[in-house]
Amino acid sequence: MSLGELRSAKPSLLMRFLTWLVSRQPSVFPKTTEAVAPFLEGRKLPPDAPLPDKIAKRYSVERWQAAGHECVTIHPKSGKGARHILYFHGGGFVLPMFEVHWPLVAAMVDRAGVSVTVPLYPVAPESSKQAQDDVADAAYAKLLGEWDAPDLILSGDSAGGHMALALALRLIRSGGSKPGRLVLFAPWLDVTMADEAMRAVEPHDVMLKVDALRELGRVWAGDEDPASPECSPLYTADSELAQLPPTQIYVGRHDLFVIDSRSFTERARAAGADVSLFEYEGAPHVFMAILPTRESKDCLSLVADFVKS
Repeated sequence: MSLGELRSAKPSLLMRFLTWLVSRQPSVFPKTTEAVAPFLEGRKLPPDAPLPDKIAKRYSVERWQAAGHECVTIHPKSGKGARHILYFHGGGFVLPMFEVHWPLVAAMVDRAGVSVTVPLYPVAPESSKQAQDDVADAAYAKLLGEWDAPDLILSGDSAGGHMALALALRLIRSGGSKPGRLVLFAPWLDVTMADEAMRAVEPHDVMLKVDALRELGRVWAGDEDPASPECSPLYTADSELAQLPPTQIYVGRHDLFVIDSRSFTERARAAGADVSLFEYEGAPHVFMAILPTRESKDCLSLVADFVKS
């Protein structure tokens, strides 16, 4: 039984239709273990999708560097938001910023009235987990010089949700200033994909496959143990989970990561953390990026209320 609140008991017709369209497109990620090496080796890495002009014109935009990599900050046109979201995009740690992420980021600015920073971090295997952590740490440190820690929110989708949570846990371990909140969209919590319960969800997930993700996680972890808490936050010690700031997780029930989201929520709550889980029936991986849908609108409304509270 899920510990999460079911926000949508039946997928909207628009969600069903758009999910079907996604299923008809070429896969973003490899589908098997054997397909990972050809996918990564010798590839011409696509660049980060640039901020579209039509979005940039609606906001005040800043560009700056964190650990040698570009960060894009979007402020409301009226000026800096009272609170600031540091948002890490998904892509399995191996793909750069997708074009679809920018409208989602803009929607968060609009709905919550916040500023949002997106680090364009380097990806594996061309770069490393450590380099990604360095960008995340440097970006947070820069923002901490301009906003009080309680007014900073760490967020991200999929691998980016992992990065947001991992950053919060590094701050807890080091005694640094913790963010005020975490907003995690379908976070990748265990790169070893150990829970076989995901196999029951796999036929319904139009984007993700267990074995391929397990191999991508191994490649990304490099010399580190993929099952360590530093690589897979699901295995974080209770004493550290207890120190998490208020956290909300949003995930569709046709998303492999719903299984570990439930397990993480259960563990974190048992440790004493304030963690809420919201589930959406029939919704695919990172469904909140499908902005026209009822499910995305509901999710972003909850996020806005949480961020502003």
